[in-house]
Amino acid sequence: MDRLKGKRALITGGTSGIGLETARHFLSEGARVAITGNNPATLAAAKRELGDEVLAIASDAGNAAAQKAVAQEIQQAFGQLDVLCVNAGIVDLRPIEQWDEASYDRLLSINLKGPFFLVQALLPVFANPASIVLNASVNAHIGMATSSIYAASKAGLLSLARTLSGELISRGIRVNAVSPGPVKTALLTRLGLPDADLQAMSKSIQDQIPAGRFGNAAEVAQAIVFFASDEAAFAIGSELVIDGGMSTL
Repeated sequence: MDRLKGKRALITGGTSGIGLETARHFLSEGARVAITGNNPATLAAAKRELGDEVLAIASDAGNAAAQKAVAQEIQQAFGQLDVLCVNAGIVDLRPIEQWDEASYDRLLSINLKGPFFLVQALLPVFANPASIVLNASVNAHIGMATSSIYAASKAGLLSLARTLSGELISRGIRVNAVSPGPVKTALLTRLGLPDADLQAMSKSIQDQIPAGRFGNAAEVAQAIVFFASDEAAFAIGSELVIDGGMSTL
């Protein structure tokens, strides 16, 4: 398939889960791909898997100032950028009384502040036309207990999909969002829960999904490919919810 043939793409958080699977799909569709990651070991492993032609950029997604360096590397390597997939993010689920300011700031910085300033830094680099795809979440639509700050960060991304579309469409830049439901990736294991608690949480979440299963990263990556491709040229400020019916049934 050549749906992204010749397109130059950046995927943040491209070392695992949805980001890594999206990089695989982009490559198979003919794109030139750059990924970012904050862990040197996983960044190197992703580059080995994806191939030497992939540009691997070490970057902290929550550091607003560091986004300028990412934009500079993209410009030096690609000249211009056709597709940005904002995928880097963290999940932190806890009752409201267990939040402190440092944890709040860390989550919002990685999930919302960093992405905003990355888009800003890339403005001189984007081609015309170009596509931005934001990875949001079904949690922005449902009132799941303990998800307050995480859900707020993803709701912020959905708002950006609309407001940045209004601001950037005159530059030929489309902004859209995908909102996955629970997807089977390593992200849940990073919550630091004991195995028994993790299994109980997984079962509780799965019981809320009408499809009766977790999604998989490829199902989300395929939607991102659509938004990144010229097939979605008339999709602007929109959202595709991929949640097995969790938010609608």
